[in-house]
Amino acid sequence: MANHVPTGSPASKPVTVALLQAASDSGDVAANLRRLRRVAGEAAAAGAAILVTPELFLSGYNIGDRMWELAEPADGPMAATVGEIAREAGIAIVYGYPERVGRDVHNSAQAIDRAGRPVANYRKVHLYGAEEKRLFRPGDRFVTCRLEGLGVGILICYDIEFPEPARILALRGADLLLVPTALDRGTQEVATRLVPARALENRVAIAYANHCGIENGYLHAGLSLIAAPDGAALASAPADGEILLVAPVDMAAYRARDLHYPYLAERRPDLYDGLLEQVTARRDAANG
Repeated sequence: MANHVPTGSPASKPVTVALLQAASDSGDVAANLRRLRRVAGEAAAAGAAILVTPELFLSGYNIGDRMWELAEPADGPMAATVGEIAREAGIAIVYGYPERVGRDVHNSAQAIDRAGRPVANYRKVHLYGAEEKRLFRPGDRFVTCRLEGLGVGILICYDIEFPEPARILALRGADLLLVPTALDRGTQEVATRLVPARALENRVAIAYANHCGIENGYLHAGLSLIAAPDGAALASAPADGEILLVAPVDMAAYRARDLHYPYLAERRPDLYDGLLEQVTARRDAANG
């Protein structure tokens, strides 16, 4: 089995990334689009080339059956407005929204480039908890795209808590993972420990954009961060309060140090067939 290592060149200059930590106006798409317009202008003024929002930011996260009412196709009115915002501000935007595909609804995130054109749409693969599983159909693939000279992969919240998706995206050439999130209080170690480790083990930067505050009884954890490929926090947010994090990501500088962390090059995929085993099979063997 070949040991594939990405060969694409990262951007030669640092790319400044912004993420929004905020409480959505629950169920009010128009209000959330107005806020996105304001924040996109602020991020662009701060020199950012890419902006990422929290999970399901345009609809709100904890809105129950209203999710089905607000869901739109990937090329619907929400996408058209975000494209207009991106074009006017001159910034690429990755935003979370409920996507309608026929009778199904997905928990999705779409990437729009600075010219207002859609370049990638990702549907959350790992749905978290009974409510997400009730509302959404899971996605069935991982996606990468190019934004501002970087290879970009998109994951959503719970996806980053599994090692395999981030590794797949890194092997496909992602330099930066953008992760719209709705992490709740009580699981803060995901933001403080797991996300930095995921960045280091894959030699990618990660922008992890969470909600904050209480939304219809759901207490969001905040703690958004931009992690460097060595796991260091380039910018981090507190648990509470709206904040726009902005940080430059110099992938060329980190790639120059990859010889010290040759994790992708020294993988042994010929021995990793066990990753395809079902958990039940493992338990049966252990109990045999």
